[in-house]
Amino acid sequence: MAVLRSEVKAFIVQALACFDTPSQVVESVRKEFGIEISRQQCESHDPTKFAGRGLGAKWAELFHAARQRFREETTEIPIANRAFRLRAMNRFVEKAETMKNIGLAMQILEQAAKEVGDVYVNRQTKNENPHDNLAPIRVQVDVVDARKPDAEP
Repeated sequence: MAVLRSEVKAFIVQALACFDTPSQVVESVRKEFGIEISRQQCESHDPTKFAGRGLGAKWAELFHAARQRFREETTEIPIANRAFRLRAMNRFVEKAETMKNIGLAMQILEQAAKEVGDVYVNRQTKNENPHDNLAPIRVQVDVVDARKPDAEP
C-alpha cells in the first residue's frame, strides 16, 4: 500500500464524498497525480464504508463537509431541475416534429410524462372506479340435487 500525501488523500476523500466509485477515483488519482493505488486503499478513505471505519477524524470531517456541500450544490445544476429538463424536452419534441420523426417525438413525450410523474402510468384510483358507489345486490340461489330424478327446481 502506497503512502499518500495529504493532497492526494484530500482528493480521494472529496471524490468519494461526491459519490464517485472507488474505480473512478483510482483512475482519477492515476491521471492527476501519476500514483497507482488499489480500489481497496481508495475505499478505506470513505467513512461510510466498513473499510473506512478507522479513517482519521480530520478526513471524516472533510468527507462529511464535502458530501453536504455536494448535495446542496446539485440543486444549482440546471439539469437537476425538472423545469429545465421539461423545457429541453419541449424543444427536442418540436425539432423532432419538424423533422417528421414521429417515433422520436413519441419517445420524448413518454419521457416527459414519466418526468412529471404518474402521468404515463395507467392506474385508476379508488374514487374513479364506477362500481364503488353501487349498492350490493341480493341474489337468491336454489340448489337442486341433480342425482335425484324427482328433484324439482
